[in-house]
Amino acid sequence: MKTKWKVNSNESDVLIRMRHSIIAYLGGTFNSFQGYADFDNNEIEDATIAFSLDVKNRESKLEQFSNYLKLNDFFDVNQYPTISFKSTSFQKINKNINFIKGDLTIKNITKTVELDVELIENDYLDGEKKIAFELTAAINRKDFGLASNSFHTNNGLTTGQDIKLVANVEFSM
Repeated sequence: MKTKWKVNSNESDVLIRMRHSIIAYLGGTFNSFQGYADFDNNEIEDATIAFSLDVKNRESKLEQFSNYLKLNDFFDVNQYPTISFKSTSFQKINKNINFIKGDLTIKNITKTVELDVELIENDYLDGEKKIAFELTAAINRKDFGLASNSFHTNNGLTTGQDIKLVANVEFSM
């Protein structure tokens, strides 16, 4: 039996950071998330997870302005407005620790990446069953054509090649 869950956009967010710099915090109330999680027989190990984030769809608030400039410069959001991920395999280690492998696409470049996955919640809220995952990964920015440009230095400290992604993605039935 296959169970399909849909991304709850308002409760999902992504943090993208490099050494010495937070590039962007993309909260669900500012961004458009889409995606799903499919489970066979309610087993997480057989799950397929896919989600995309429209990084160009930003609410214009003053406190978001400098982050938006960084985001636009780094990801070239006008030409490449979407970051997406689709799993290819899911490995359960124990109740809360899992590894997921899949295809990450940034700036129309797709690479296979491995994400650490923590199951955060699997409960009913307001009569609706929800499940949430925290996905973390370190990727090399050069693999996705992400130049440093304005991130070359930050307070005299050179930024690194690795980018850390932390996505909190909530799904509901």
